[in-house]
Formats: sequence, C-alpha cells, structure tokens
Amino acid sequence: MGGTVNRTLLRGARVITMAAGSSGAEEVDVLVEGEEIVQVGPGLVAADAEIVDCSERIVMPGLVNAHLHTWQTGLRSIGADWTLSEYLSNMHGTIAGLYRPADMRINGLAGALSLLAGGTTTVGDWCHGSADPEHSDAAIEGLKDSGIRGVFLHGTPYRAIRSGSRSELDRLIDTWHSDVITIGMAIRGPQLSPGWRAADDMRAAAERGIVASMHQSGGVLKPAWRDVRDARLFGPLTNIAHGAGLDDEWLSYLVDAGATFTTTTENELGQGHGRPITARLLSWGTAPSLGTDTSAVVGDDLFSIARTALAIQRSADHEQHRRDTGIFAPTATVTARQALEWATVEGARALGLGDRVGRLEPGLQADLIVLDARAANLWPAHDAVAAALQSSFGNVESVMVAGKWRKRDHHLIGIDVDRVRVDLQASADRILRAFTTTNPLGALRKKIVNRVGQAKAHAELRVPRADEDASGS
Repeated sequence: MGGTVNRTLLRGARVITMAAGSSGAEEVDVLVEGEEIVQVGPGLVAADAEIVDCSERIVMPGLVNAHLHTWQTGLRSIGADWTLSEYLSNMHGTIAGLYRPADMRINGLAGALSLLAGGTTTVGDWCHGSADPEHSDAAIEGLKDSGIRGVFLHGTPYRAIRSGSRSELDRLIDTWHSDVITIGMAIRGPQLSPGWRAADDMRAAAERGIVASMHQSGGVLKPAWRDVRDARLFGPLTNIAHGAGLDDEWLSYLVDAGATFTTTTENELGQGHGRPITARLLSWGTAPSLGTDTSAVVGDDLFSIARTALAIQRSADHEQHRRDTGIFAPTATVTARQALEWATVEGARALGLGDRVGRLEPGLQADLIVLDARAANLWPAHDAVAAALQSSFGNVESVMVAGKWRKRDHHLIGIDVDRVRVDLQASADRILRAFTTTNPLGALRKKIVNRVGQAKAHAELRVPRADEDASGS
C-alpha cells in the first residue's frame, strides 16, 4: 500500500443522493476516501478525515453536461442571434479553420473551468474542431489540466472527409485514457454520412466499447438510418444529440435498443433544430440527458437548462390537457426531481458513465457539489430538491471531482484564473480578427457552407456520395 489515503467527511447537509428509490433530500453524511464515496448515512464517524461542516448547504451529485463544444468557449455570445444556418456558415464555414492547437487548449481549459465553477463535474466534449492530431491533443490537454471529468468525443471539422481514422482513435485512447478522461467518437452519423460510413464509424466505437455520439437535427430521415439499423449497430453506447425528426417508430426502436438522447433545449428552440423530444422520450419510458451545445450561442449554466427543459415540458402538458378538457393540468406532470435526474443520472448514462457518476452512493466516484442554501436567491430553502434546481453559478460553493476539491469557498483551486482569462482573450481576439477580415477565399468558403447549412435547415441535404465530404451541424 502507498501513502495515506485522503478521507473527507461532509457533515450536516441536506443530501440529494439521486439514488434509485430516493425522492427528496436526506439528512445524512457523506464519507469520501480517495476517489470514491465509501459511506452515506446519518452520524458517520471517520478517524483522520477532514470534517467539512455543510450546515445549511445542499450536497448533490455534480451536474453532467452531455453535449458541449468547448472549443468554441472563447467566442462566447457572438452567435446569440444566429440561426442554425448562420451558425453553420460562420462557425464551420470560416471560424473552425482559424484555430491553432494552442487555441484548442485554452478554449478547452477555459470551458471546463466555467463548467466546474457552475457545478458541472462531467462534460461530453463534442469536438469537431480538431484539424489534426495536434489539435486533438491540445484540446484534451485543456480538459485534463482543468480537473474536470471529460469524455472527449473525437470528431473532425466538416471539411474533412470522415469523422476520423481508427488509428487516430486508438492513439488517443492509448495516450489519454485515464480514470478521469475517456475517449468517445463524435461521428457524422446517418444524418450526415452514407450508410456504409455511418456503420463503419459505429462499428469502430462498438469494437472499442466507447460512446458514439451523433447529431439528428430535424428533417426527413436519410436511408443511412436504415442501413445502420440493419447492421444492428444501435445500442447503449449510441448517443443522439437533439433527435428532432425521429418519428415514433424510430424512437421506439432506438429506446428498445438502449440508445440515449441529449437535448440542448435552449439552443434547439432558439436556433431552429426542432422542438425538444422530451415528451416523446418520456412517453416511451426513458428520459433525456441535457447539454448546452455551444457557448457562442447560449450560456453554459446547466441549472438554467434543466429549468427550461422542465418548464417547456410542463407547458406542453398543460396545453394538451387544455385541449382535452378545457383547463390546464391540475397537478404537475413532470417534477423538479426528474429535471435533476436529466442533469445528473441521465447525463452519466448518455456518456457511458452510469456506473461511475451521477449519484452519491458507496462505490461510485466522489463527484459532488455543495450548494450554499443561505444565499438570498434560495433562502429559505424549504424544499432542497427545488432549491437545487433553482440554483445558479453563485450558489455553487464547492466542487469535488474524483475526491479532489476543484472549487472551495466559491474559488477555483490550483488554477491561475487571471492567466486563463488573458490567454483566452488573446486567442479569441486573433480568431475574430481573422474572421472579420474579408478575403475572396474566406468569402467563397462561407458562401458554400451557408448554402449547405440552408439545405440542412430545410431538411433537403442529400446523402453524400462515397467520394464526397459530409457537412452539417
């Protein structure tokens, strides 16, 4: 055995474990030893443990942002008024080609730190900005240096022919796989690839036991979907972002196959992906995970996204009840507890981490957050679950990932935040200067990708031939 194992005892909080069968908060203690939770229960005693007084706090699992492009962090808010086609044109037609490896690293680092500050301990980093291995390594290095738990979903820019080679995928796994960083695939999928290519990508993921995540953003389903289904490649490690355009037959099939779904509610409604499929998933006995998609367009506060997803679903249910009976629903059709599940348990499942994070139970990783319920926006916190859902960045007092504090007393630990801000600003300034400088090649590229984006937004994008690039969101 090596040196002394760190032990931390969180005492006095109202604890939302998110364990199966639990419904609200419990007055229990949480004992962490090394990277794991070893005990959850009342009146725990632990010799040599650091005792953390969590009175008037709420302790819960860290949030899971299951779909985010951290490489776009430095461009925060520039696309707040962009439609989907404008995003495709600007971000993928021009901006993506301006990134250097150093830009990938600082954007990944800053994006992960922002998530940690807001209570997100795990991110599904959907990276389609890596032009070459150096870009990918730099992006993962940023995640690693932040201390966040990251599932790096490796993809390639839309100018590239395919989502990535098997040899590059294996290199990333061999180089970067750890207890905290894992590798998955961000593939074009059947929406944006011919069937044989989508199947080949999914087969590569299946052979390695890693997540294959893909977009489906509305429109008529392409024949490639049937090709992948016929190859029996959809399963629990299949993740579908957005899911708009999937009819009931397809949703039923995919749910039965164990596939997961990630909705990015605010982005989907604002940009035109399609209406979130939350209600339809619930009707089939499953639930979505949540993501924020891109900081260039929306904020990355997952509490806000969970509240938005809940309110939209309740609104739809009220409208349906009003159509059926003439009056709104008499009781809540979806609960605050369910919304927290979408942001924790379901996110972990979507990223293939359901047996490691998302709940506070013995044997799971100690990924947790401490919310200050004394703050003016929460006090008095009569219902801990509702208070947790109504939290924001300012309520996140402390954050732990794999047993290590990454934020304490409202401050990130072990990071020169000012240096990160300076480096991120410099990266963003350079990229935006190049983006706004008109040149014939950039204008032509933007025009071409804008045409593709408009076609996609209107569900008219045809399946590329085997020798063509696949483009899309």
